[in-house]
Amino acid sequence: MGQKRSYKQYPQEFKEEAVALVKEQGYSVPEAAKTLGIASNVLYRWKDKVEQQRQGEDLAEDERSELQRLRKENKELRMEKEILKKASAFFAKEMK
Repeated sequence: MGQKRSYKQYPQEFKEEAVALVKEQGYSVPEAAKTLGIASNVLYRWKDKVEQQRQGEDLAEDERSELQRLRKENKELRMEKEILKKASAFFAKEMK
């Protein structure tokens, strides 16, 4: 009693090949899952994830907002860096 359930971890390459069986080879999801010895719901999940990644929907909402914030911050830092470059060139010229 109280035993923790352990789940099998599959390498990313295995997942990609399993999805390729369905997408490229024409297997149905249950057929491919049975052949590979995995549950069909697992293969459906992998297939959905691959489709979401291709459509760019893989990021969660908080990840999207963080990405936008980081892009904005990156843009500001690049501008500040450019201003500092110009200022240092100006002052180096004035020192001569």
